[in-house]
Amino acid sequence: MGRRLAVGRSLAAMLRDRSGNFAMMTALTAPLLLAVGGVSIDMANMLMTKNQLQDATDAAALAAASALVSESQPDIEAAKTLARKFLKTQAASGSAADTPADGQDGTPTDQTSDGATSEAPEWDETNTTQVSITETPNGAKGKSFQVTVVNKHLLRFNAMTRLLGQDSIELETQATAESATESKNALSMYLVLDRSGSMAWKTNTVNTAKKSCPNYTESNWSRYPNLRSTSPCYITKIDALKTAVNDLLAQLLVADPEQIYVRTAAISYNASQDTPGTLAWGTTGTASYVNALVATGGTASGNAFKTAYGKVTDGAENTAHAARNGQEPTKYIVFMTDGENNAAYDDTMTKQWCDTAKANKVQIYSVAFMAPDRGQDLLKYCASSASHYFEAEEAADLVAAFKAIGERASAMVSRLTR
Repeated sequence: MGRRLAVGRSLAAMLRDRSGNFAMMTALTAPLLLAVGGVSIDMANMLMTKNQLQDATDAAALAAASALVSESQPDIEAAKTLARKFLKTQAASGSAADTPADGQDGTPTDQTSDGATSEAPEWDETNTTQVSITETPNGAKGKSFQVTVVNKHLLRFNAMTRLLGQDSIELETQATAESATESKNALSMYLVLDRSGSMAWKTNTVNTAKKSCPNYTESNWSRYPNLRSTSPCYITKIDALKTAVNDLLAQLLVADPEQIYVRTAAISYNASQDTPGTLAWGTTGTASYVNALVATGGTASGNAFKTAYGKVTDGAENTAHAARNGQEPTKYIVFMTDGENNAAYDDTMTKQWCDTAKANKVQIYSVAFMAPDRGQDLLKYCASSASHYFEAEEAADLVAAFKAIGERASAMVSRLTR
C-alpha cells in the first residue's frame, strides 16, 4: 500500500515538472519550422526566377520578330530556332549573374539575404519552350509577323521545403512581339496651283542660268510682254513653283518607285480654272502638267479647289487603289497661291469646299507664296492644321515648303514597323 502511494506521488511530481516540455515541443515542431523557412527562401527564389524568365522570354520574342523583317529575313523555322537559342542564352546569362558562388557539389547556387542558399535555375535541363509564328499579308507585297514564345521552367525546391512533400513547381512566362516588312500606305494627291499673272513676277533669287531677262514686278507688269531685259536675271515665281513641285514629286517617287501606292494630279487656275489633270499612278503626268504652266490672268480659286476635291474623293480612286494595292488611300490636296482672289465670292466658295474636304478626312496643305494678307488668311483657313500651313517669302522658302510636304507624305507612304 505504501509502495503504491509512493509511485502515485512520483507520477504527480513528474506531471507537475515542465522542465522537459520545451525539448519535446522543439522535437515535434522543428521539421515544420524548417519547412516554413524553406518556403520563405523558395518564395523569394520563385519571384527572382520568374522575373528572369519573363525578361528572357520577352527578349527571345523580340529577337525573332526583328529577325523576320531584317535584311537576312530567315524563314519561319529558322526564326523559331533563333528564339529558342536566344532564350537559352539570355536565361543562362541571367542565371549566372545571380549565382555568385557554387555549391560543394558543383551546382550553381543563389545566395539569399540571410546567408542561406538555394539551387539556381537549371536552364538547359528544366526549360521547355514553345514558339509560334503567324504570318499574314501586309499590303501588296509586305508581310506581318506575330511571334509568341511560351517558356516553362521547372524550379526545384530546397531540401527544407521538400519536407512538406513538394519537390518542385512549374513556372510559365509568355511574350508576344509583332513586326512587319516595309509597309506601303496608299495615297492620292491633287495639287491646286495658282498661275495668275503675278506668278510671272521676279523673286529675289538670281537665276544663274541666264545673264539677263525681263524682271517683272508689280510696278512694271503693265508693260508685259514688252519689258526689256536687265541683268542680273531673277527666278520668276512660276519657275520657283515648278522647282518646288518637282522636288515634292521626286520624294514621292523615291517612296514608291514601282508606282503601286501613289497617284497624283494637278489643276491650275487664274481667273478661271484650267483643264484638270487626271489622277494617275506615279508622278510623270503631274510633272509634265506643272512644267507647262504659263503665268497670266487674274485669280479665282473656288472652282479649281472644288474640282480637286471631287477628283480626289471620287469612288474611282478607292477602286483603283483596291485593285492595285488592296488599300483605301489617304487623300491630299496641296493648295497654293501668291495673291488673293479678285472677288470675295471666290474666298467664300473656296472656304466652303475646304470645310467639306476636311469634314471628309482630306488632308489639306496650303502654301502662301509672297501672298498678301487676304491670301494668307484664306490659306490659313483651309489648312488642316497650323502645321499644314506654310508661308514662303522667297524661292528657297517655297522649295522648302513643298519639300516638307513631300517628306511628310513620303513618310506616310513608306513605314517600317519593328
